[in-house]
Amino acid sequence: MTHAPLPLTGERTVPGLDVENYWFRRHEAVYLALAPACSGAVVVDAGVGEGYGAALLARTARRVLALELDPAVAAHVGARYPDLGVARADLQALPLADGSVDAVVTLQVIEHLWDQPGFLAECARVLRPGGRLHCATPNRLTFSPGAGPDDRPLNPFHTRELTGAELAGLVTDAGLHVESLLGLHHGTALRAIDARHGGSVIDAQVGLALSGEPWPDALTADVAAVTADDFALRADDVDDVDASLDLLVSAVRRP
Repeated sequence: MTHAPLPLTGERTVPGLDVENYWFRRHEAVYLALAPACSGAVVVDAGVGEGYGAALLARTARRVLALELDPAVAAHVGARYPDLGVARADLQALPLADGSVDAVVTLQVIEHLWDQPGFLAECARVLRPGGRLHCATPNRLTFSPGAGPDDRPLNPFHTRELTGAELAGLVTDAGLHVESLLGLHHGTALRAIDARHGGSVIDAQVGLALSGEPWPDALTADVAAVTADDFALRADDVDDVDASLDLLVSAVRRP
């Protein structure tokens, strides 16, 4: 059965569209990296969006519960991905019992929330002892360069963007122990695409989106060809994380 794609609003990415493929693959890369850690687990995807990531995790997880506040989005996820459990939920009041899940995955969500500490406290509450939080978000230092911690982000759908140190600090304050902080970067193929488009394929896409001008054929082809393997998650040192595109923190609830 074919399901109509969700409309592009700028708030979430969707699969299957050439013009959106870069952003979709950028997010998919993190879900793929997390799939082994979720094998056999009861997983909550908090702020599931279109649902493709939760469906990917469901290939190996014992059960995935997808949480989404928007009723139209929740209905779409339930119809397109019937193997998922889907519930409407305010992410700052998760509809789950204390210590009831093995993992909480929340990708590209926390930057949309007004009460980030409250959300992370809820994530910690529902994790069993030994359970893990995996939280990814854009790196403020590269996503909104020049913006300070109290400045409104460039993206109108974001409330507050974070640096790696700020994200790790919020997770620690929620009572979780940070095990790793990784940064997502362009790999070799994407760095070559950057060079072909004035040094940044991101700026090339954003500039055309703002101007309304049509995409050149070369940009369209390059963006459509991006895969999740074209991104690299690493944490060589603090400077490496600070230069990353997106941040991924993994933390454990200690017994």
